[in-house]
Amino acid sequence: MRALVIFLLSYVGIAFGSLPRLALDRTGFALLGAIAMVCSGQLDLHGALAAVDVGTILLLYGLMVLSAQFRLGGFYTWTALRISRKIVSPARFLLVVMLTAALFSALLMNDIVCLAFTPVLAVALLRGGWNPVPFLLGLAVASNIGSAATLIGNPQNMLIGQVNHLAFGPFLVWCLPPVLVALALAYGWIAWLYRGAYRLPADAAATADPHRLDAVAGDWPALNRWQSGKGLLWLGVLLALFFTPVPREVSALGVAGVLLCSRKMKSRALLGLVDWHLITLFCGLFIIIKGLETTGLPGEAVAWLAAHGAAMQDRGVLTVVTAALSNVVSNVPAVMLLVKFVPASVPVDGYVLALASTFAGNLITIGSIANLIVIEAAAGCGVRIGFREHARVGVPVTVASLVVLLAWTALARGR
Repeated sequence: MRALVIFLLSYVGIAFGSLPRLALDRTGFALLGAIAMVCSGQLDLHGALAAVDVGTILLLYGLMVLSAQFRLGGFYTWTALRISRKIVSPARFLLVVMLTAALFSALLMNDIVCLAFTPVLAVALLRGGWNPVPFLLGLAVASNIGSAATLIGNPQNMLIGQVNHLAFGPFLVWCLPPVLVALALAYGWIAWLYRGAYRLPADAAATADPHRLDAVAGDWPALNRWQSGKGLLWLGVLLALFFTPVPREVSALGVAGVLLCSRKMKSRALLGLVDWHLITLFCGLFIIIKGLETTGLPGEAVAWLAAHGAAMQDRGVLTVVTAALSNVVSNVPAVMLLVKFVPASVPVDGYVLALASTFAGNLITIGSIANLIVIEAAAGCGVRIGFREHARVGVPVTVASLVVLLAWTALARGR
């Protein structure tokens, strides 16, 4: 019973993201839950440490170092500024933003792409008198959808790939078609929804605070062609290694080690951009779920669902359950709980879990960390994206994406 109480309190905290009178965030709740599992005696220290999937953590860490190379080299900022200078047709610019976000997110993790691109796009658009909201929503939606295409696009895909030992190539081949269709539908919906609303009203454009925008832009690193080129070179090497038998976490750590051996880029600067909060969140969730597993309750719940006609082996059920849970506690915690019930012997089930959890992240603001990053970074530039504004885009896009996934699953089964 104590494990269930700790699990429920932790997941409620993660779902709400805060607690009155306390400055706890989602990572804090996960860490407290893990501590409670150990201090209550549900897990001993050895069991808690063994619960952490070290391979997933190391892969995440290595990719964060690679992304830090691009951030410090100014590559993200340069790319965002370059596309921002080419606003001729707003619909075409929206397409470029979404395609760029999807591609970068598939290769360099969506959370970091959103963190790097949002302030640059927001400032450039506000200075030009454009309404940033449709473009920033397009950035968030496309980064989520695009990240579903590869096993390194987002944290939940990394976890599924490591736990179920999925190969990089087959995952990409199976997931890319529904990702492309979902991305096209998302673009079409946003372009139609905001037709005629790409420009800011004259009074709104006049109220944009130039001092705030200058302060935000002052933090952007200038493009360092050598450092950015080095990052691109080693990204190519890493992608090539992913198609070999070398374990992904070993490949990522090897590339991170090479990047740390720099005459110009300080190790402290690179490591300072590693998202230790996300790594801590992962470690805490591993321990919480392991504590709950010792009770046998998750298995009993899955057996109860199967007895009532909702077996997780049914990919339609898996899609719906994953989408629903992802929007209760966010997609990373949802996958942490569900991946144990997806057999490694059936790779397609892992693909479905990855796509469903990632597509579902677009539904509402708390569905994915990428959404929250865009909303918070936009607020720092004076752009407000509320729950309802996001839902106008997120709900239809998510429903359409999940329908595409279900249709693709049925088509793949029939071939």
